[in-house]
Order: sequence, then C-alpha cells, then structure tokens
Amino acid sequence: MASSHSQQQHPRFPPNQMHGMRHYPPGSFPRPGGPPRMGMPPYGMRGGMPMEQSRKRSAPHDQRNRQQSNSRKKKKISDKVLPQKVRDLVPESQAYMDLLAFERKLDATIMRKRLDIQEALKRPLKQKRKLRVFISHTFFPGKPDAEEEEGSVPSWELRVEGRLLDDPNAPKYDAKTKRKFSSFFKSLVIELDKDLYGPDNHLVEWHRTSTTTETDGFQVKRPGNENVKCTLLLLLDHQPPQYKLDSRLARLLGVHTQTRPVIINALWQYIKTHKLQDPDEREYINNDRYFQQIFECPRMKFSEIPQRLHPLLHSPDPIVINHIITIEGSEQRRTACYDIDVEVDDTLKEQMKSFLLSTASQQEIAGLDNKIHETVETINQLKNQREFMLGFAKDPQEFINQWLMSQSRDLKIMTDVAGNPEEERRADFYHQSWAQEAVCRFFYSKIQQRRAELEQALNIRNT
Repeated sequence: MASSHSQQQHPRFPPNQMHGMRHYPPGSFPRPGGPPRMGMPPYGMRGGMPMEQSRKRSAPHDQRNRQQSNSRKKKKISDKVLPQKVRDLVPESQAYMDLLAFERKLDATIMRKRLDIQEALKRPLKQKRKLRVFISHTFFPGKPDAEEEEGSVPSWELRVEGRLLDDPNAPKYDAKTKRKFSSFFKSLVIELDKDLYGPDNHLVEWHRTSTTTETDGFQVKRPGNENVKCTLLLLLDHQPPQYKLDSRLARLLGVHTQTRPVIINALWQYIKTHKLQDPDEREYINNDRYFQQIFECPRMKFSEIPQRLHPLLHSPDPIVINHIITIEGSEQRRTACYDIDVEVDDTLKEQMKSFLLSTASQQEIAGLDNKIHETVETINQLKNQREFMLGFAKDPQEFINQWLMSQSRDLKIMTDVAGNPEEERRADFYHQSWAQEAVCRFFYSKIQQRRAELEQALNIRNT
C-alpha cells in the first residue's frame, strides 16, 4: 500500500527514482538509487556464535588463514587475561591470575638483570689470582769422553715456568681455557753477570709481538762452571693497559699505577674536591700551585687534560727477581718459587655472555606463551557461545529481535548504505518539507548533465 500511494501522489516519477529521494544539504547534488534488497541472509553473528561456526565448517581454509594471521599478530600481555565473567563463573581461575601477576614481576626482574649484565660486560671484569713462577736451574759437568762438543764443556740450564694457582672460592679453570705462561707478560729479560759473559752476550730478551706464539715457559742454556748471578725482569701484560704516574702527580692523587680511566677519574675527584673548576667558564680549570708545578700552566681546559697527561704516564715498573745459578751437585735441578699477583678475566664473564646469547629457553617460553594465548582465545569463544545460548533460552523472541536489529546494522555498514530503508518504503517519508527542494535539485543536475552532453556533441560536429 505504501508504494502504490507514492505512485499516486507522484505519477511522473518511477518507483525506483522515488526510493532514491533523500534530503541533501545545499550545495550538494542527490544521487538516485534504490534501497538494498530485503530478505538477504544475515552476514554472520558477533563473537563466536553458532552461525559463524557453521560458516567455518563450510570453509575450513578460512579457519587456517585466520589461525595464520593470529600467529603473525603480535601477542600482548592483556591477551592472556581472563574476562571478568569467566573469573566470576570459575572461582578457581584466580590461581591463574595470581600466576600471571607473578609472571609479570618475574619478567621485569629478568629484564632488569639482563640490562645489569649488559652494563657489567661493558666494564672489564677482572679477578685477582696468584701466578706461581718456578725458576729452576740444572748444572751439567763436562764429560771428556763425550762424542759431541757440547757435552764435553761444563754448562748450565735455566728454566722459567709458571702456572695459575686454583682459587678455592672460585670455580676451577677449565683446561680448555687454561692460559699459557707467556700470555701474562709483555716482555721478559734475563740479565746475566756481565763480567762472565761480556757486554754483548749477557742479556736474554723476549718481547711480545703481534705474531708471538704463546708458550708454557722459557729456557736459557749457557756454558760455564761458576756460580752466576742473574736478574729476571718480568713486565706484566695488563688488559686494559696500566700506566705508572709521575711521582709528583702520584703523591698528589694517591694513585701509583692504574688504567687511564681510573687516573682521569682521580684527577676529576681532586678538581671537584678543591673546587678548581672556573665558576664562570665551566670548561676551564684554575690550577692550584701543585697543578701549576706539574702541568706548567696557570689555567687549562678540560679537553686539554688527556694531552697534558700523556707525558706524565710511564710504563709500569717490571717485577725484579734476583736468582743465583749454582753449580753444586751434578745434574740436580734446584727450584725457587715466587708468587705474583695477576688479574685475569672473571669466569663469570663467560657465563654472562652465554646467558645473554642463549635462545633455547626464550624459544621454549615463546612456545608456552602461544599455547596460553590459544587457550585464552578458546575460553573467550566458549564464553560467547554460552552467553548466546543463555540469552536465547531466557527470552527467545526478544533475543531474535535484538539479533535481527544487530544484523541489520552490520548489513548497512558492510553494504555502505546511507539513510533508513525501512522509513523510505513509506509514502509519508516523501511528504516532508525537503522533498520539493530535493526534486528540483535532482532535475537541475540531470538537466545540467544532459546540456553538457549536447554541447560536447555539437562541438564535435562543428569541428
């Protein structure tokens, strides 16, 4: 009846154009068009409803695609939280929420520890250990009946060896990572008695180079049948390098031999304690009488400190060991032991590196997280299905009406339909005040369109 009434009131307009009449603001042109076809099947239901399940059964590949997209989606911590309705329905789920809160605290603690380890690895991790040095000598008396010339002349042999003592409070050194004796030194010099061996043959020197092959000891053999006084000079190979300070600056700062960053820090502490920084020009230092004697200037910039400090840094003093090679006894080894304090890399450093580089535990945790996300997603789907069933069982008629209204709204959004098709089906909709203006605008746009087509056709003919 509604459509026939509209045709009687407006006999000149076809029904399809009448349905297209809508109110448009001034300055815009209306578009004719009919309402969407009624009676179309609904486009599915929200949140895991049975109709959506039937569609999944009809198209299993959609389910696989959805699972792949979900696996690519970045998981969030909030995705593992159970809904409040599920927690109210299942009181035992509170234990899961407590575990989730504990997991957040544990993740934060592990992340903080990882950052602490990364910062610790940037600094040199050293451990004080004892290096035991064995200095032994053996005398070989000459044998007149020896076939070789070397065996007929009395001689002695000096050996310098050593090993790192085990620390009872630290984990034992692995044999695979055991350091060679020569790796602890930058140079080794053995000075023999100059009166016995002359000025050209009394020094035995070893210096580290880029191509040096590490060894477990050093051996020196010389002819002789007299006691020999020798001096061993051992220069430790500090990593990072250490320097000996000028005696005046060492007394002033209380630092004798240290690394460059420690020396710079000691300088800064002295400057800050004695308020030598210029209050107006903060980049300058006003030297006191001690700094003036050492750096030979009344004032200097902070950027000049490394340059002025360089001449005051010297190589560390070597370790001096005096030893006497005796010729008493025949082919008997005599050994002396000395303990030297050395710095070695802390074994904990390797454990820290392996902890940061290990990915096995992280992969296992990621796999368990994915299982938790899938389980929580399944619980949410089951909750939606339960709410759907309970709503339908409580009041079927009202539930169906609400569901139809929801599907109608979804249909309008999906088909991009403007207006209200239900109201446009009635004739009263076209008796409103805007109808006359809309008709005029519609015909005006059609006339302008037709006029442009005619003008274009005439121009083509004239040319």
